[in-house]
Amino acid sequence: MARTRNFDTIAIHAGQEFDPTTGAVIPPIYQTSTYVQESIGHLRGGYEYSRGGNPTRTALETLLAALEGGKHGLSFASGLAAEDTILRALLAPGDHIVLGNDVYGGTHRLINRVHGAWGILNSTVEMSDLAAVEQAIIPGETKILWVETPSNPLMKVCDIAALARIGHRFGVTVIVDNTFASPALQQPLALGADVVVHSTTKYLGGHSDVLGGALIINDDELAEKAQFLQFAAGPVSAPMDAWLTVRGIKTLSVRMDRHCSNAQAIAEHLQGHPAIDRVYYPGLPTHPGHELAKKQMSGFGGMLSISFVGGVAAARSFAEATQLFQLAESLGGVESLVNYPSEMTHASVRGTELEVADNIIRLSVGIEGVADLIDDIDRALAAV
Repeated sequence: MARTRNFDTIAIHAGQEFDPTTGAVIPPIYQTSTYVQESIGHLRGGYEYSRGGNPTRTALETLLAALEGGKHGLSFASGLAAEDTILRALLAPGDHIVLGNDVYGGTHRLINRVHGAWGILNSTVEMSDLAAVEQAIIPGETKILWVETPSNPLMKVCDIAALARIGHRFGVTVIVDNTFASPALQQPLALGADVVVHSTTKYLGGHSDVLGGALIINDDELAEKAQFLQFAAGPVSAPMDAWLTVRGIKTLSVRMDRHCSNAQAIAEHLQGHPAIDRVYYPGLPTHPGHELAKKQMSGFGGMLSISFVGGVAAARSFAEATQLFQLAESLGGVESLVNYPSEMTHASVRGTELEVADNIIRLSVGIEGVADLIDDIDRALAAV
């Protein structure tokens, strides 16, 4: 029996066979919209039109499936395009979704406002409270349990295996947004989830230069539905975007090592600072999800949030005072970013159960020298 390959090897080689024509180590970018057919109805390699399939996208989709240990990988133009596709594949008007009370604002907006307008119902719940999750499920009506762990921006950690068991007992599809952890740190399908979703813009791409999204699915029938919608609605990733994402994935594992070590050092440095009320990072023993994160993750990630004693004024002052931590939306790139969720990534959830307190800022810790990052943070804290 062949030995299972190491994750780092998979990230570099899955779907990345050398070009048989020239021997090029890096497969070419197939920057084409259409393909010459051998004869009517006889396609070369199954390719007809790039909305339906493109060799560069196929390479990425093969790689995505391998990274998550899944059967089917699908690549999209954005994370929200991927989310929209799986929602359409699973839901009909009158169906119900249970999702966490601390998820990405764009996910809630898509479910609540876009799909809500078409008759999809939703409830938010504290996902770490398994009894509350079970109570929120409406037998026969709830079709999706939407899990985000670690969550955005409060870094809540949910028990994927336990949630999968609950969902499956009610015949509910369990979807896990694995964007914050990345497959380098967490494997939701192996823990019982049915579908994994990613914004590949973030850690998979890793360089803040490409938009993308992904679905990884084991069930053949569900994958076929999602693939049909990918083709029929056309939210596909372009060849150059797919190629850039593949390039980013090749260094995912080594990048995540540095993201994790830098974030851990910063979280520990911030603990106990008089200007800071709380540090939200699962790598701290004081985090309520620390032990669970140790169990289901191989590292604690590069994301952390902090709340300020001085309220909104202190949070805004800090966010606007950093220099290496650049004020911007998004996350997961090699460079460090600071975000003010209340008015940036989570502005759309004001007035809902997901509203983010205005004294919280979120840090996407990059792979720069950690001493420089800590110095940048200390300078900004001095201005608070």
